[in-house]
Amino acid sequence: MSPSRGVIWDRPERAARGPAPSLSREEIAAAAVALADTQGIEAVSMRTLAVSLGVGATSLYRYFDRKDELIDLMVDAVMGSDFVFEIRGDWREDMRSIACGLRAMTLRHPWMAVQGAGPRHFGPNTVQRYEQVLGAIDGLGLEIDEMLVMIETLDAFVRGRTLEDLSEQEVVRRSGLEQEEWMQTQAPYIESLIESGAYPLVTRVVLDARTPHDPDRLEHGFELGLDRLLDGLATMLPD
Repeated sequence: MSPSRGVIWDRPERAARGPAPSLSREEIAAAAVALADTQGIEAVSMRTLAVSLGVGATSLYRYFDRKDELIDLMVDAVMGSDFVFEIRGDWREDMRSIACGLRAMTLRHPWMAVQGAGPRHFGPNTVQRYEQVLGAIDGLGLEIDEMLVMIETLDAFVRGRTLEDLSEQEVVRRSGLEQEEWMQTQAPYIESLIESGAYPLVTRVVLDARTPHDPDRLEHGFELGLDRLLDGLATMLPD
């Protein structure tokens, strides 16, 4: 397929010639998102998507040239419908709401942790959300590059912590063991590490740290880390 037709958002849904499309971009994106949510992003192909929509696979190329464009549609659809936050005029609380909204959205759509990252997706819903996020820290006396650093730092923290949540979910799915059950299976090996005396700091983690035994440790870790991150970002603000 030719890559020369420009950005998909600049193209009309209906070509100047040929039959009218039987589906809208929104319908295609919704079906692709549902497929990715239930089977993983790797399951999304023209063939599987066509089956779920009840159309021929080749007909989908009337809507976009490449799978990358389909991913763009999916990301923008999720950003428009599922990235929810409140802007009330307190930059710190606004950033907290943005962070929690991004985390909740990514946990609902795990494939967004990777596919939704970076500056390459600039669909209409995404641009609107980006404008709102930047607006939360506008007027604080920051240069625009400093504003970008704040937003990108927050985004990186949220995605990193959310990947930890998703990784644990995957481990539980594969093993069938919750955290405490898994720790019990590891006990003999961990004891051998402690007895070796070679890992004093790891030993302190095992013997003294409360966090590994906290059933809500991921939630609490996210909240504590976000507090510390916002403390750090506050130092960027002019006096």
